[in-house]
Amino acid sequence: MPAILERVGQTIRRYNLIPQGGRVIAAVSGGSDSVALLHLLEQLSGPDTFELVGLVHLNHQLRERLSDEDEQFCRRLASRLEQPIYVERVDIRSRAHTLQTSIENAARTARLDFFHRVAVEVGVDRVAVGHTRDDQAETFLLRVIRGAGTRGLSSVYPRFDLIVRPLLDLTRAELRVFLANDEISFREDESNRDVTIPRNRIRHELIPYLREHFSAGIVDVLAREASIAHDDADWLDSAANISAQSIISLEGENLRVDVKGLVRLPDAIKNRVVLVAMRRVAGRGFIGYDHVDTFMRIVKNERTKASFPGHSAVRVADEIVLSPRTHRLSESDEWLSWGDDLPVPGVVKLLEAGIEISAAYVNRASTPNLSVLRSCGEQVFVDATKLKGALTVRNRRPGDVFQPLGLHGHKKLQDFFVDRKIGRYQRPLVPIVVDERNRIIWVVGHTIENDFRITEDTLSVIVLRLKELGESA
Repeated sequence: MPAILERVGQTIRRYNLIPQGGRVIAAVSGGSDSVALLHLLEQLSGPDTFELVGLVHLNHQLRERLSDEDEQFCRRLASRLEQPIYVERVDIRSRAHTLQTSIENAARTARLDFFHRVAVEVGVDRVAVGHTRDDQAETFLLRVIRGAGTRGLSSVYPRFDLIVRPLLDLTRAELRVFLANDEISFREDESNRDVTIPRNRIRHELIPYLREHFSAGIVDVLAREASIAHDDADWLDSAANISAQSIISLEGENLRVDVKGLVRLPDAIKNRVVLVAMRRVAGRGFIGYDHVDTFMRIVKNERTKASFPGHSAVRVADEIVLSPRTHRLSESDEWLSWGDDLPVPGVVKLLEAGIEISAAYVNRASTPNLSVLRSCGEQVFVDATKLKGALTVRNRRPGDVFQPLGLHGHKKLQDFFVDRKIGRYQRPLVPIVVDERNRIIWVVGHTIENDFRITEDTLSVIVLRLKELGESA
C-alpha cells in the first residue's frame, strides 16, 4: 500500500473517523484537496474498511460561470468513478444578506445543512471533507491574529459528529504530489490567490515567510499547537464551570460573585468564571476579556463599580453584585434574551446557562426497537423529518406555546414552568430548542413537543443531549 494511503488509513483509525463497514460520502468542491480526498477514500474503501457511497457538491454561485464549471467537473468526476453525486445550488450572497452574516459564514452553514440532509436521505454514517494540516495551521494563525483564546486556537477537529477530516495529518503539498503522480486533474479557484482575504494572505505570505526565516516545519508546529490548545480548553472550561457553581449565586435579578472564593482560583480559571457570570446578565451585549480585566480591578479594590454592556457591577463587602440594566424583571426584558445556532450534527455551549447541548443523527434502520429511542430528562429523540430548517437553542420568548409529550392540547410555556414549579428567576436560564419556524422541540431537561415524538412511522431520528459544562462526557 502506498505510504499516503497508509497515513490516511492511520488517521481514520486513530480518531475513529469512520466505523468499520460504515457508509461515507465525500464532499468535493473540485479543488485539489477534495479531489485527492475522493480518490484516496475510493482506493481505501472495501469490505474490510468502509463503503464510499458517493459525492456531494454545493454550487455556491459565487463565481458565476466558473462555479457552474466546477459543478460540471465534479459531475464528470463522479461519472468516471461510477459514483452517484448529490448537487445543490445556493445563492450564497443572497443567503448572507438574508441572514445578515458574512459570505464565509453563510457558505459554511449552507454546506453543513446540505451535507446533513443528504446524509439522512442517502443513509450515510459520515461526510468526509478535505481539510489538511495546512488548513489547521492557517486557522490557528488567523485566530491568533484575531485575539482568540484557548478555545478559539483549537482550530479544526478530526471529527465533529457526522463530519470527518481524514486528511488532517497530510499537507497540501503532499496531496498535490499524489495527484500529479496519478495524473489526476482538479480545478483551481483563482479567488484563493486573493491576498486581500486574510486567510489567503496567511497562506501565501505569512506562512512562507515563517517557513523561510524561522522554521521549515512551521505547519507541523502550528498544527501541534492547535491540538494542545484543544485539550487545554476542554479542561479549563470544565474546571471553570465546576468552580462557578460555588462562587456565583443568583439573588432575584442579580448575580453575586464571592470575591474571596474567586481570588483563590488560578488566573486562567478565575477569568473564565468571571466571563460566565458577566455573560449571564449581559443579554445581547458582547463580553470580552477587556471587560474581564475591568471586573478584576473591582476584585482588587482598584475601583468600586463599573458599567458593562447590558449590566453593571458594584463591590458590596466581599461580593460583587452584577445587575442587569433593566431594573424590573419581565418576559420582554432585552437582557433575558440569549440563543445560538445548533448544527446537526454539532454542539453548542451556552455559558449563560452553564450547559452544552449536542445534536446528532441516529440510524433509524439500526434501531428497530422503539424502546431504545425513549426520551428522558437529559437525552431525547425526535422525529427529524418533522423539523423545518435549522435548529436554535434559546431561552423563553413571550407567547411561547407547545404541546408537552403525552398531553392533549397546547399549553403556554409560562404555565408549564409554573406547573413544574420552576422559579421565576430560573426560567430565563431554561434552554429551549426550536426549529426555523420557532416551534418548540424540547424544553431542555423537561419534555419534548408531542408532535416530534418517535413513532413506528418515523424514518429519520435526531438525538439531543444535555450536559452541564464541567461534567465529563
